[in-house]
Amino acid sequence: MRDSSDYLPEVVYEASQVSALDARFIDDFGVDGYELMQRAARAAFDELAHYWAMPGRMTVLCGPGNNGGDGFLVASLAMAAGWTVTLESLVDADEIGGDAARAVKRFRETGGLVSPFADTAIEADVVVDALLGTGVNRDVEGDIARAIERINDAGDRGAGVFAVDIPSGIDATTGHVWRHAVRADATTTFIGLKLGMLTGEGPAHCGELAFSALDAPDALYRDAPYVARRLTHRALRRALVPRSRNVHKGDNGHVLCIGGNRGFGGAIRMTAEAALRSGAGLVSVACHPDHAGAMSQARPELMCRGIAPDERPEALIAAADVLAIGPGLGADDWGRALWQAAMDSDKPLVVDADALNQLAQAPRARGRWILTPHPGEAGRLLGCSTAEVMDDRVGTAQAIARRYDAVTVLKGAGSLIATPEELWLCTDGNPGMAVGGMGDLLTGVIAALHGQGLDIGTAAGMGVYVHARAGDAAADAAGQRGLLPMDLLDWLRHYVNPART
Repeated sequence: MRDSSDYLPEVVYEASQVSALDARFIDDFGVDGYELMQRAARAAFDELAHYWAMPGRMTVLCGPGNNGGDGFLVASLAMAAGWTVTLESLVDADEIGGDAARAVKRFRETGGLVSPFADTAIEADVVVDALLGTGVNRDVEGDIARAIERINDAGDRGAGVFAVDIPSGIDATTGHVWRHAVRADATTTFIGLKLGMLTGEGPAHCGELAFSALDAPDALYRDAPYVARRLTHRALRRALVPRSRNVHKGDNGHVLCIGGNRGFGGAIRMTAEAALRSGAGLVSVACHPDHAGAMSQARPELMCRGIAPDERPEALIAAADVLAIGPGLGADDWGRALWQAAMDSDKPLVVDADALNQLAQAPRARGRWILTPHPGEAGRLLGCSTAEVMDDRVGTAQAIARRYDAVTVLKGAGSLIATPEELWLCTDGNPGMAVGGMGDLLTGVIAALHGQGLDIGTAAGMGVYVHARAGDAAADAAGQRGLLPMDLLDWLRHYVNPART
């Protein structure tokens, strides 16, 4: 079972907030800037040596500024460990100033030779990206752009690629990937976790991520502004405590799952089964009459009711504690009638799939609901393109939350949960979960957790976390490719009992 994310800090920052922490570390705590650079280089090299333990050929590409200085010191440490190092500087090393100049001096004192950027194919076992750091907010050009392409070309030909602090060409705040961006196999980042490395396209470019606080004291972070918090197992254990011995099914929530139009019964069945496996006391299904009988036979614990085109499900809605609506709902008159019935109720809603499309066609704020769009659905809810959503996932999640008065789950790599009080980030989950039906499961998990008494914000966050961890466990058992939503069901049960894990 993969637990690497548990070793990352909980708090996540924007690029400017990390820069402020770095400056405060130097100004208020009396730490020399060059000392921090040495600590960063040591942390980076130790992590590099963990992945590539046998010394071989290393090429380090250094840009201007402190990120380049880190690279010079990483190169010095690699030489001392037996690596054959080629260092190419994108600027004249004699014109480098500040703490980075001391790093250049150290590299030369240890026998290192500084070469200008050659713009030729890199022949190395490992390539180190120390070009730009966190300050990138536009596409790069010239030698920097060509150096990034040379790094990626080396990676494509089998070299390992290691990024110092952040892969060059990634926006450290939004995760936007500029036209020229390094694709790293591993990255070590410092002082504070940067949001852009953990959501959108950022994770795919960072590879395996490690973090070092560079021995910063806890006082550095006290009262410091931040942008988000990571979902963690510790938070899950606080939210889902062991049940009382005298609990009964009515205490654990009645979830009504609405959807499963003709030909799409599987979608709402997955939602309903996920709700059962996530601890709901009762789960009912309002679906097309074509599917009710087969669904009850396949999973007798579900209470399935076929809803005729001229029938309204008010009695079912009245009996439920929370409604999960959307998977397989469709866009015809039958689906629209069920959507309207849910919206006319005062029940809390978890809204997904076709129900989100219904909402986008007639937007309204409601309160007491959770919206769970993927980027395409998010774009429709805001009237913008999917590319615009991906350029600013944080802004998108928060904009949907404000416009619709809703807790919002923006799905995808680094799922975001925007609540009125907090922005949460999920760093678990894997590419194997990119398959039809995974979102249907998530809808059921969130509804079940809210039905068991978690407030809507906590239910959304913990539901995303449980779903992601279940996906990781199922992938670890048999691989990512070919992973199916139903493979997660037993693992959902595992993770909604966190005291056992």
